[in-house]
Amino acid sequence: MPVQPNHSIRALVFGASGYIGSYLVPLLTSSGFKVRACSRSAEVLQAREWPQVEVVAADSLVPASLHNALAGIEVAYYLVHSMSAGKHFARLDLQAAANFAAAAEQAGVKHIVYLGGLVPKGADSEHINSRKATGEMLRNSGSVPVTELRAGIIVGPGSAAFEVMRDLVFHLPVMLTPKWVRSKSPPIALDDLLQYLVLIALNEQAFNKVYDTAGSEYLNYEQMMRVLANVAGVRTPHIIAVPLLSPKLSSYWLKYVSSVPTNIACALIEGLRHDFKAQDAPLRELIPLPLLDFRTSVERVFATERKNGLQSRWVEGAFSIRQQRIDVAYYAKKAGGCAFTLASPESLWRVLCTIGGNKRYFYLNFLWTLRELIDWAVGGIGRNRKRRHPSELRLGDKVDSWTVMGMEKEQRLTLQFGMRAPGAGVLEFEISQTDDGQSCIRATAYWHPAGVLGLLYWYALEPAHWVIFKGMTKAICKQAEALEEKSD
Repeated sequence: MPVQPNHSIRALVFGASGYIGSYLVPLLTSSGFKVRACSRSAEVLQAREWPQVEVVAADSLVPASLHNALAGIEVAYYLVHSMSAGKHFARLDLQAAANFAAAAEQAGVKHIVYLGGLVPKGADSEHINSRKATGEMLRNSGSVPVTELRAGIIVGPGSAAFEVMRDLVFHLPVMLTPKWVRSKSPPIALDDLLQYLVLIALNEQAFNKVYDTAGSEYLNYEQMMRVLANVAGVRTPHIIAVPLLSPKLSSYWLKYVSSVPTNIACALIEGLRHDFKAQDAPLRELIPLPLLDFRTSVERVFATERKNGLQSRWVEGAFSIRQQRIDVAYYAKKAGGCAFTLASPESLWRVLCTIGGNKRYFYLNFLWTLRELIDWAVGGIGRNRKRRHPSELRLGDKVDSWTVMGMEKEQRLTLQFGMRAPGAGVLEFEISQTDDGQSCIRATAYWHPAGVLGLLYWYALEPAHWVIFKGMTKAICKQAEALEEKSD
């Protein structure tokens, strides 16, 4: 059922950088909505390069930042949660929801749509109960009507539950799992959930209601992983349920088998001791959709990834950055460093553009050389030291084993990793200016691991990365300062 255009609704997607928000924004735009996308970092949203979308930065824990985000908005999608904040996430979620509801009332918003989670009977998971309490706080902290949609497993790129299953299926041929693999849930396709979110925008029948959402099947996690393996064309894993292995114990080793942020994955697994049931008849009556089954949903995930275009900078989950491989993790591991200088962005850029070749990498060059030799020893291109020009770069240039995939003069340089390794990587440099007139250069490595070996590769090199990138950016600053002194 296609979403019907509505050219009059002004919609805010609050939490637009998340996996639901990043798909909801373009769907709303293509359906005729006037969309404002919001997250704590405007730069993250600008990397999406959405046409006809207004981008703003705001933080629900900073009430003063919410005014501009909500001004003139009719329907506000609230898609944020604080699980990544650690053990205090539940308290932060409540405060954020109270701030948002009060600000929405003051701004004259007509409708808040909140995406929560299914709540099984007797649930004692802090994650589950926090999502429920957040919905209650939104309803009780202001006069704006709130519609809460509750979802279980969402089958889409970036869904934490789906990405954990993807990592397990592709990279663990034998799994010793707790009994939660037999827990049942009604997984819903991302496409179906998005249509519910759009079609409920200003539906007054849904005001101040809570609706469960569900797909067309009830499946346990073992069944889902077997279907996922079959669709992906990989060997079906051997899954052995161990009665004594609790969800809490199993969550401890997740960081070694999945790239999903550990605190998020652990919070999810803590709730998997329950069967999740959905009373979705009221929503299906209000918005009748032909729901996708699980197999079709997984096929849609891989098809969606494959049709995504090239990126000129790093974006979480971008398929081109993951080398067009569905077995490479959606989420990236990250390490970086930055330095400040009185040298101009122009000077920093001039120095940065000499990277590689005979100039090498500004700091601890023997480590770069060692890595290149290891790559060459295993048949890679590590010793391929060359550049088209010693001091100029353009898109597509080869810089040793790197490829220039994106560049914005005096602002950003993005290099794609080309050595042999179990995964896909990007090194991105960003140049900016501070309020006090200094220039800042930041280097960040993003690594999308391919399974256990990819994660071990990252953890082995992570300490060196923090040292190298901090030293590298300082060295670039010093060379930029010397360049300006020489020209004076």
